[in-house]
Amino acid sequence: MGRTATWVLILANLVGSYVLFREGLEAIYTTWLTTPEYSHGILVPLIAAYLIWQRKHEFHSMVFSGSWGGFLLAVFGLLLFLIGELSALYILEQYAILVFLLGVVLSCTGWRVFKIIAVPLLLLFFSIPLPAFLYNNLSAKLQLLSSEIGVAVIRLFGISVFLEGNVIDLGTFKLQVVEACNGLRYLFPLVTLGFLVAYIYNAALWKRALVFLSTIPITVLMNSFRIGVIGVTVDRWGQKMAEGFLHDFEGWVIFMACFGVLFVEMWLLMRVTGDRRDLREVFGLEAPVRPEGPSMCLAGPIPKSLVGSTVGLVLAVSAGYFLPDRQELTPPRTAFSEFPVQFADWRGRPEPMEQVYIDALKFTDYALINFKNSHGDVINFYSAYYASQRKGESVHSPRSCLPGGGWEIQSLTQVDVPNATVDGVPLRVNRALISYGDQKQLVYYWFQQRGRVMTNEFLVKWYMLTDAIFMRRSDGALVRVIAPLTPGGDVSRLDGTLNEFAADIAPMLSRYIPK
Repeated sequence: MGRTATWVLILANLVGSYVLFREGLEAIYTTWLTTPEYSHGILVPLIAAYLIWQRKHEFHSMVFSGSWGGFLLAVFGLLLFLIGELSALYILEQYAILVFLLGVVLSCTGWRVFKIIAVPLLLLFFSIPLPAFLYNNLSAKLQLLSSEIGVAVIRLFGISVFLEGNVIDLGTFKLQVVEACNGLRYLFPLVTLGFLVAYIYNAALWKRALVFLSTIPITVLMNSFRIGVIGVTVDRWGQKMAEGFLHDFEGWVIFMACFGVLFVEMWLLMRVTGDRRDLREVFGLEAPVRPEGPSMCLAGPIPKSLVGSTVGLVLAVSAGYFLPDRQELTPPRTAFSEFPVQFADWRGRPEPMEQVYIDALKFTDYALINFKNSHGDVINFYSAYYASQRKGESVHSPRSCLPGGGWEIQSLTQVDVPNATVDGVPLRVNRALISYGDQKQLVYYWFQQRGRVMTNEFLVKWYMLTDAIFMRRSDGALVRVIAPLTPGGDVSRLDGTLNEFAADIAPMLSRYIPK
């Protein structure tokens, strides 16, 4: 009776989890099919299931005793889901799925069995997309590093090349930002593979950790090598040959090369440390041992902690039917296409943005206008508006984007703009002095979201969460103004010009960025 009842509870948890987490699961599945960086995710649950099955002989004779720690973890997962549901942020719902799953498994098996299968279960976290702001910052830094190393490889062959952030100018051919980062899309699959290999690698803990952590530099270096080969190909055989090679050299070739380097690394670790074992023994490739006798896993009484987790899930599913469906609110606004190009002493000219950047930034609307006054002062005004940031689209901070364009941030401070208010709130901005060779520019930027003006990126994320819960809104925008600093120019005078411009546009922004 106990065995049957436990199976019923396990089945109830599976069905109830699908009902409760259906939208989050569908979002994850869509990401696997549409986003190359996470296309490996569809295999991760199958691999995790196989790894657990491979070790079933170790817990075959253990009785599942349950754990109230698992019950608490499952409740935490349900609370995390509730926060994600109220805030309409998919990323919280997606992580809630795995937290709840770990809690249910622990509440059913108990700590002794859970320790055996914990690592295969943790592997599932590699199938969940990173939060957008973490992904953007990480990819921007790695792309820049990869481009710099790739250019160094090209120069080793005596080829003249010019680097502008992530744009590599070879004279007759430009390798654009998107092309330069294509190889990095295999970073996440390789990190997942590194975690898997480190798990089956029967060696000291420091060796496993080294194998896992080395996946990041391996991916960056291999992508840099790819960029270098493209540059040499362009110089030797022309642009058409490079474009064909670029297409053929992408994809699984990069990934398999990284995979090969990872195994060479492990082979070297074995040789350096005097390990002469057979590869089958080192990598634990043996088939699972067939357990003897009947399984004792579910032979005991029903774990009370599993009953508690099941009750919590049933209550959560029931509450989902009675709670009203929360639709995100999108307030009315004026499109940036109507932003005035003439006001005060300023005259502007809108500039189109290249489609490759529009696709990367994923904003709802934008303004990119070059302004000039009667004194000859020139200011570039840019603002990107997002009607919703719930599904991963989010504001890209200039701190990440400017280095990608080759600009170095010399100083970054926060200053108040005199006589400037936004919806009655004094305007405080990030002030950055940036340089690119002999060129210098002064940048003011701030985040304007739902009646708030902020300079701190992490505070922006916090208010996005709380406002999504209590206001049902996640809309917001970045506002950035840039003025060039001429050689020998007066920085304080340029500050005055930017202050004047910011004070002029601040009252107008609420039409385009709703309060």
